Amino acid sequence: MATRVALVTGSSRGIGKAIALGLGSQGVSVCVNYRERREDAEEVVRRIIEQGGRAVAAGADLTKAADCASLVERCESELGPADILVNNAGVLRRGDLMDFDFDEMEAMRNVNVDGLVRVTRAVAEGMRQRGWGRIVNLTSIAALGTSMAGTTFYAATKAAVITLTRRFALELGPFGITVNAVAPGFILTDMASAGRSPEELRKAFESVAAKAMMRRLGKPEDIAAAVSFLVSEEAGFITAQVLTVDGGRTDFISHM
Repeated sequence: MATRVALVTGSSRGIGKAIALGLGSQGVSVCVNYRERREDAEEVVRRIIEQGGRAVAAGADLTKAADCASLVERCESELGPADILVNNAGVLRRGDLMDFDFDEMEAMRNVNVDGLVRVTRAVAEGMRQRGWGRIVNLTSIAALGTSMAGTTFYAATKAAVITLTRRFALELGPFGITVNAVAPGFILTDMASAGRSPEELRKAFESVAAKAMMRRLGKPEDIAAAVSFLVSEEAGFITAQVLTVDGGRTDFISHM
């Protein structure tokens, strides 16, 4: 993949950072997108360059169409045509039916769903013209039916990502573009820890690990490895799929 260029949204930290570093270590040129964490994004760029790779940090608010278009333009002017898009950026607002703020739901959907659409549209035409592309969307096992409280509406946005993945695969497949999704389980990131006390985190981690067949929590690198395969040349006949990377979770509503 040494000649490829990847745009990874939300890659200044967490899963996105691991994906950017993983692709960079394979010789892929990486556009590291951020919204507010410029210094963190520049640190990811520095690490990729230290490994002998090429990278650039590019800020964008994915809730704005103009920012998404400018993001792709910056990526392609600095690194070359975007062959790979990883739609990783997302936000989590906790809440279930009786305690959720609908304004927060709208803000979450605007990033998790609409932002994904905006960036994909911005890169898709170039991929179509070149006859090659890899798009990987980050969804969540919440969308598949985990029973964890507080994720109802987050799950709804991530279920939309799965549907869009399959529809985009159908539309873009004739142009040599694959579109797949990765559904992470509970991964040790800042997002997973947000809003919880140390004791709450300890209990949550123990509970989730006990529900995984592998008896451990996931690491960002576990997701990065799955993404690296799906964007590779070898994955060219795999599309419209959702790859679950959760250590074998057993707490699905559909399993009850």
